[in-house]
Amino acid sequence: MLKNLNIKKEYLLIAGSVLLLLVCYRFSFSHTVDAWKLRRQLQQKIAQAGDLTYQPDYLERKDNNLNHIIARFKIDTATMRSNMITTIALQAEKLNVKLSRVPVQPSSNPDDKYIIQRLDFEGDFFSLCKLLQQLQATDGTGLIRAVDFVSGKVVGGNTETKVLGMRVFVVVIR
Repeated sequence: MLKNLNIKKEYLLIAGSVLLLLVCYRFSFSHTVDAWKLRRQLQQKIAQAGDLTYQPDYLERKDNNLNHIIARFKIDTATMRSNMITTIALQAEKLNVKLSRVPVQPSSNPDDKYIIQRLDFEGDFFSLCKLLQQLQATDGTGLIRAVDFVSGKVVGGNTETKVLGMRVFVVVIR
């Protein structure tokens, strides 16, 4: 049947190539072109959306947690010393611990965002540890920054007694 047609072989080759190209385009090239278009669209959406690491819900939870922590350790500086010392002294008295010394001027950091207050206590080891635990759990007394246990001797009359002391450095946020 093809022998009866008077068609040149070059034309058959061109027609076959075009037909093969259409079949290939239909099955494979069209999917590749669609994938390229989809990639271009997604890249445009990413560019318009900005940073994909930005997660508003996570940042909101983080901000709420930080605000809660700051509110727990923030104290009004005008009445800070009297309120804090009164609260701590009442807790110490309940545990038979003596608040022996409170320096007059609390030390401040150069950035003036924090105030560090030193408090000295005397008592037995277990009472001092219980007091330390209560100070950490109580709101409005500040954050315990450092604790030093000190052993010393007190001379009273004819007797020397050993005294266990605890220095607590409390940080409050202005």
